[in-house]
Amino acid sequence: MCGIVGLFLKNKALEPELGRMMSGMLATMCDRGPDSAGFAVYGAGDSGHVKLTVRAMSPSFDFASLAGRLSEAVGSSVTVDVRESHGIFTVPEHAEQTSRKIIEAIGDDVRIVGSGTRMEIYKEVGRPDAVAKRFHLDQMAGSHGIAHTRMATESAVTTDGAHPFSTGRDQCLVHNGSLSNHNALRRQLKRNGLSFETDNDTEVAAGYLTWRMSKGDSLGDALKHSLDDLDGFYTFVVGTEDGFGVLRDPIACKPAVMAETDDYVAFGSEYRALAGLPGIEKAHVWEPTPATVYFWERH
Repeated sequence: MCGIVGLFLKNKALEPELGRMMSGMLATMCDRGPDSAGFAVYGAGDSGHVKLTVRAMSPSFDFASLAGRLSEAVGSSVTVDVRESHGIFTVPEHAEQTSRKIIEAIGDDVRIVGSGTRMEIYKEVGRPDAVAKRFHLDQMAGSHGIAHTRMATESAVTTDGAHPFSTGRDQCLVHNGSLSNHNALRRQLKRNGLSFETDNDTEVAAGYLTWRMSKGDSLGDALKHSLDDLDGFYTFVVGTEDGFGVLRDPIACKPAVMAETDDYVAFGSEYRALAGLPGIEKAHVWEPTPATVYFWERH
């Protein structure tokens, strides 16, 4: 099963409403995947700083103390926005690697799940509507975002296995389907310097796109190459700092529907995820064509 939603706002006046709109979309997908859920939001950012999304394994983890340690180590102010089990640390760009080493040295108590100028990632075990409520998705603003509901058919129900997966700055991916060659591809990507935290095939797909883009591909070109290099059946929704992309494999057995108005582009595994959006009755609604890359970008 699993369910995906995505929203790309073309009208800046709607950006304060991004989280509220996505929260409603995600809630409709609960019965497609009640095991875990997650979402990525592209909000405000500073080109001189990087946001590190850090997930704590213990509810008593002291995010504020860690922010103090980072500030002292890098010689500059490091702030943290704490939302339940996640802390969004804003660090100077030049101090990203130093900050990463300090966080990673803590051990299994914390994990960096994403980084970017504008991207924040939140994910946990539980029903999608409950996860969205825990992290106050309805209060978040931004230009675009993607979200996922998971039914864990290929692995245990864990937060580590929840989507989105991020393997590059401001890059993340959610996936409905299954890749048949992900183990071979994982080994190939490791030889090219990528590392992976889980056995989930979606993390491999995210890593593949990161690798292609590090070689100079645009997101659209990376998605086109994936049609030759990835085997299986899949629907991808991908976010970058400035863009939002969708791709279905050539067979396209997984359900997908899109809608576009002058104000937004929206994606859902089912139309009911889009039904509550403003102006949906006048939207251009269609099923994405198999093996066709759809991509929208901020200008």
